[in-house]
Amino acid sequence: MSSFLLIHGSWHGGWCWKKIVPLLQQTGHTVLAPDLPGHGEDPTPIEECTPEREIQRLEELLAGFQEPAFLVGHSSGGMLITELARRHPWKVRGLVYLSAFLLPPGVLPPMLMREDTESILGASLEVDEERKQVRVRKEAARTVFYADCSEEDVARAISLLVPEPLRPRVEEAASRLSVRESEALPRYYIECLQDKALGPSMQRKMYTSLPCQKVYSLPTSHSPFLSAPERLAECLLDIARSQPKRDAHSEASKHPSVASGTDEHEG
Repeated sequence: MSSFLLIHGSWHGGWCWKKIVPLLQQTGHTVLAPDLPGHGEDPTPIEECTPEREIQRLEELLAGFQEPAFLVGHSSGGMLITELARRHPWKVRGLVYLSAFLLPPGVLPPMLMREDTESILGASLEVDEERKQVRVRKEAARTVFYADCSEEDVARAISLLVPEPLRPRVEEAASRLSVRESEALPRYYIECLQDKALGPSMQRKMYTSLPCQKVYSLPTSHSPFLSAPERLAECLLDIARSQPKRDAHSEASKHPSVASGTDEHEG
């Protein structure tokens, strides 16, 4: 059996994986779907929600797994799994990008979003300069995130969205995944073909620039964990079946510089 760490994207929380967790658990897999600081039910004040704090929360959870885990990042969560893999490659069995940012070195999300003519996310944001927050306007959230979801799921999801700090997330750090480490760790991409948050053409551009072991296609909006949970779960189960297990202890011995807390790639 495998271990999965499911990481939500901006404005969301661990609640977005509610339908996926039992589908993986019922086949014997270990699954964690945490709230990042300041999201879901986590009480961290928004002004204290920093990229490093997010990473530290995930590092603590990753350390608790008895074996290397699959990291699944949705949307901006793709940057977080990239950074976790850079820091702890021996704890990672594979990286799964679900309609997520898969960034080559030196490329940041704003650069891509300016080219994304299929996304309507930028036009759907409400920026509060005084509070240093950015929200997705409620009247736009359905179209941006949940166009193919049930009325019940849409209402619940919109009620649970939270503001994001008006700052970059782990963009700079996440873009540093080295060529050696990126080649050593298997990558998978799950594209959403009706996505209005991160356009399908931009998703395709990213996984073409950084090829993956396999690309899965879902005919859904940005939120297949709500609209097509069985199909999404089957993608994750197929990845788990296809990827051989790795031993964390033997893998750590191959990365002494990383395991000791140093980075041999830093200049």
